[in-house]
Amino acid sequence: MPDNPWLTVTGGTAGPGYAERFATMAAAGADLHGEARRVHALLDGTPSDVLDAGCGTGRVAVHLAELGHRVDGVDLDVSMLDEARRAAPGLRWHLRDLATLDLGRRVDLVVGAGNLWPLLTPGTHARVIARLAAHLRPGGLLVLGFGLDDEHVPFMLPDGVPFPDLHAYDTAAVGAGLQLLTRTADWDGHEPYTGGGYAVSVHRRGRTAP
Repeated sequence: MPDNPWLTVTGGTAGPGYAERFATMAAAGADLHGEARRVHALLDGTPSDVLDAGCGTGRVAVHLAELGHRVDGVDLDVSMLDEARRAAPGLRWHLRDLATLDLGRRVDLVVGAGNLWPLLTPGTHARVIARLAAHLRPGGLLVLGFGLDDEHVPFMLPDGVPFPDLHAYDTAAVGAGLQLLTRTADWDGHEPYTGGGYAVSVHRRGRTAP
């Protein structure tokens, strides 16, 4: 199997740097919780079961837990999960490959907020979406936001790794039994997506899904 782009670029050691960066931004008054607010709103503010796919240092998952949700975080990078566990030792953190993920239970919403789609291991994209969809209860939501070009992904992908496009994402979603509900260019859900370099997509699993 090809190498994972994220681990190739970072060497699996990016956790402390990312945690420090976000701590500095928070201390400066930056708003770091737009993704969590969108998820909370999509769930009508009702405490729910949420899976944070590609959770990184836990920024989104921790705030969702603070809002009352029951959250599992999953990531492939040990260094990122170490920071997540340090920030919130009481939450459930899993070192897993999303392409083979099986937590043994279903959730109300899966969120991928950290450029998950372009950083998946080449050849596993459709499989990952299928596994995430399999963790949704009937009527559950898959919410992914990601960059579609080098301007919106904050580092260079390895040579030979292309940016997967929205058509590939939508094809994978349809194959996993998901229906597109809305797509915007921001996490606030206010700016319609009109073909730019960043998209936030909300898909729903069929209510009659097995």
